[in-house]
Amino acid sequence: MTQLRYRLRRLNQTPYITVGLVGIMVLVYLAMTLAGGSTNVNVLIQFGAKLNVLIQQGEWWRLFTPMFLHIGFTHILMNMITLYFVGIQLEAAFGHWRYLAIFLIAGVGGNIASFCFSDSLSAGASTAIFGLFGAFMMLGESFWQNPVIRSLSRTFLAFVVMNLAFDVFTPGIDMAGHIGGLVAGFLAAYLVGVPRIGRVSTIKRVVATVVLIGGLVWLYMHGMAQ
Repeated sequence: MTQLRYRLRRLNQTPYITVGLVGIMVLVYLAMTLAGGSTNVNVLIQFGAKLNVLIQQGEWWRLFTPMFLHIGFTHILMNMITLYFVGIQLEAAFGHWRYLAIFLIAGVGGNIASFCFSDSLSAGASTAIFGLFGAFMMLGESFWQNPVIRSLSRTFLAFVVMNLAFDVFTPGIDMAGHIGGLVAGFLAAYLVGVPRIGRVSTIKRVVATVVLIGGLVWLYMHGMAQ
C-alpha cells in the first residue's frame, strides 16, 4: 500500500500532460513533413490550420486543431522549448487536468480571436502558450503576497510585453491570436481555480467565467458574420 501511494505521488508530480502535448505536436510536425512539408499551404490546410472561409463553411474544428500545428522547424522548436519550461511550472501549480483545461481553452480562445480579427492562414501553439502566460498573470493577481509567485509574475509580464512589442514590428505574426490566448488563459485560470496554492474569490471566478464565455461567443458570432 505504501509503495502504491509512493507511485501515485510520483505520477502526480510528473508533468505528463506537458510532455504529452510536446510529444503530440512533434508527431504531428513529423507527419506534416512526410506529407509534403509543414510550410506547404496545402498540407497546413489538410491538417487543420485556421482558415476563416472554411470555418464559416462549417469546419469549426479548425478553431481547435491549429494549436497542434507548426510552420517550419524554428517555429516548433521555439514553441516546444517555451511550452516545456512554462508548462512544467504551471502543471505543478494547477494540477494536471486544470492545466490542460487552461491550455485548451486558451488555444481555442486565441484561434477564435484570430478568426474574428485576422483573415490570414494561421497555426501554432502560441495562442495556448500565451494563455499559459495569462495563467501566470492570474496567479500574480490572486497570490501577490507570495514572493515566489510575485517574482515569476513580474518576469512573465515583462516577457509578454516584449513579445507583443515584437509582434507589432514582425510581419506574419498573428497578434490577435496571441492577445486572445493571453486573455482567455487569464480568465480560464480563474474558472478552473488553483486549489494546490490557495482559494480564489468566488466572485472573481464567476465574473471571469461569464466574461470568458460571453467574449468567446461574441467573437465567434462576429467572425461568422463577416
